Amino acid sequence: MVNFRIISKIIGSLLLIEALFMSLCALVAFSYHEDDLMAFLISLLITFGSGFTFMYMGRNADNSLSRRDAYLLVTAAWLVFSVFGMFPFLTHGCITNITDAFFESTSGFTTTGASIIDDVEILPHGILFWRSLTQWIGGLGIVFFTIAILPSLVGGSVKVFAAEATGPIKAKMHPRLTTTAKWIWSIYLILTLACVLSYCAAGMNWFEALNYAMTTTATGGFAIHNESTEYFHSPTIDYISITFQFLSGINFTLLYLSIVKMRLKALLTNSEFKLYVSVVIGATLWIMYLLLTRMGYDLEHAFRAALFQVVSFITTTGMFNEDAGTWPHITWVILGVVMYLGACAGSTSGGFKCIRGVMLLKVVRNNFRQILHPNAVLPVKINGMSIPQSKLVALFAFFTLTMLMTLVTATIMIVAGIDNTNAITIALSCVSNVGPTLGTQIGPVMSWSILPEYIKWILCPLMLMGRLEIMTVLVLFTRTFWKEN
Repeated sequence: MVNFRIISKIIGSLLLIEALFMSLCALVAFSYHEDDLMAFLISLLITFGSGFTFMYMGRNADNSLSRRDAYLLVTAAWLVFSVFGMFPFLTHGCITNITDAFFESTSGFTTTGASIIDDVEILPHGILFWRSLTQWIGGLGIVFFTIAILPSLVGGSVKVFAAEATGPIKAKMHPRLTTTAKWIWSIYLILTLACVLSYCAAGMNWFEALNYAMTTTATGGFAIHNESTEYFHSPTIDYISITFQFLSGINFTLLYLSIVKMRLKALLTNSEFKLYVSVVIGATLWIMYLLLTRMGYDLEHAFRAALFQVVSFITTTGMFNEDAGTWPHITWVILGVVMYLGACAGSTSGGFKCIRGVMLLKVVRNNFRQILHPNAVLPVKINGMSIPQSKLVALFAFFTLTMLMTLVTATIMIVAGIDNTNAITIALSCVSNVGPTLGTQIGPVMSWSILPEYIKWILCPLMLMGRLEIMTVLVLFTRTFWKEN
């Protein structure tokens, strides 16, 4: 049976961590002498109190998690974080209803980046910092963060890692998972700090640099200006943003091997990385050509605009330096494809993941070979490693579910009166945790506030399932999960 005591104990500890993050925002609010200080004090008191309550309910729990416990813990932790994450918005009053507050919080923690706030520039600094911080926390995983800083708290850490990590192949850089988690979070911190310093050097102030760095390296996309990075009208800032979005879309294990271990060859010969780079180059050149021939852009502008949007969409960041909604419709198709594909597994990005793209391409290639050589044994190999049949079955199950969920959600939105292009790209955006959408009603630079409330409630679990790669959440709704044995 499910060990609710240990789950309650861990969730209580996670809530205490969330309250500590809220206290950082309270310090920001205090330093700027704005009206959101009380909102954060109330929110962190509620979160602290709830955390201690959950820990009390889980007292005397043994520190051991089964696989069933791990899957329930991960889903519950993300849901609870999103629920408590909406309190600063509600108590401050910048968002006045639960639907919108929960949507904004869920979008933040899942690093989707879709916002219902029409004018973010009127928000106080503490609230803006909280929006960025939710994305930074969710970038590598809420429970994975706990494994790094409090390894003794999560006894079944390997099972939790399997439930929360993205991609079909869970790579570890060290036999001890806690060491792996610490190294990955160290790389994440280094990337964030380097991004902060780069933005500052390019002309941002410290607050702007910190916020944009957190949402860039988390590939989240929340901005503190309505025009995102377009606000600065700076090619330098655009190229810095492109660089750190791209780096954050690479598998962090590969980054560790290439940067810390100085094994650059491991990165350059990796099949997933090669597909990632190839798609970025191909999509950029295609869109660049269209901007040059149909929109009259000059060469550098076309290159920068195309590269920024392609990297933003494939890494599922969702920042923008141009309104892609005004571009030729064929560019929407290209961006929609890279939006669904996503970057590398083991990164902060969402989407289908390039590793699955490599697996699909090799399965198709083997199928053609099998036609010519019916008796041949053709294993699927990636980077010299044979992929077991169970992983291939899971691959097609994942592909089928993402397509099915996108079609069902898009159909519901079309019935609700949303235009076809918006409906499809909104569904893709949520299941891939991208943020922007393409269409006539809601463009890539607009908020999602005009969506009906019940549509927002449909999109919230879709974002959560997209972040946890569907199976982790849906397995909870199977009969087998709740059977005693």
